[in-house]
Amino acid sequence: MRVLFVAAAVLLGMSAQACVPLESETITGELPPCEWADVVSVTDGDTIVVELDGREERVRYIGIDTPETGGFQQAEPLGKEATARNRELLDDGRVCLEKDVSETDRFGRLLRYPWLEDGRMVSTVLLDEGLAEVVEFPPDLKYHESLLDPAQWDAQAAELGIWGE
Repeated sequence: MRVLFVAAAVLLGMSAQACVPLESETITGELPPCEWADVVSVTDGDTIVVELDGREERVRYIGIDTPETGGFQQAEPLGKEATARNRELLDDGRVCLEKDVSETDRFGRLLRYPWLEDGRMVSTVLLDEGLAEVVEFPPDLKYHESLLDPAQWDAQAAELGIWGE
């Protein structure tokens, strides 16, 4: 995955270093700044609760959908695995949230791209492992062609997760 991310960064004219947060807690280079937040809980594979500016906020990842775990919707295969992997990726308790165009969805959740301190986007990891699929909700399409679609194509080609038998 790191190779794919670096390749995408090079194609976008960024250095791999530009994708890694610095001590100033911002991503530098071609990527716009993101806001660091403390992870309070992981709701499912594509939704978390964070503490941001002293308030708890629900955050929905832009551009992906993971299988459901139950609750309001029927549980789907790999829903628990997607949730567990999301929790594992966020185990250090911090995530950097990047806004695209929209602020919130119809449920009042913040819409953001979640970045880890090592420069990986949580969404692309989930896609790469076949635990998510790409969804498009214009106008929030910033990383579809460069990161999200290629990560899904890799999982589909390898028949991983939801793309397997």
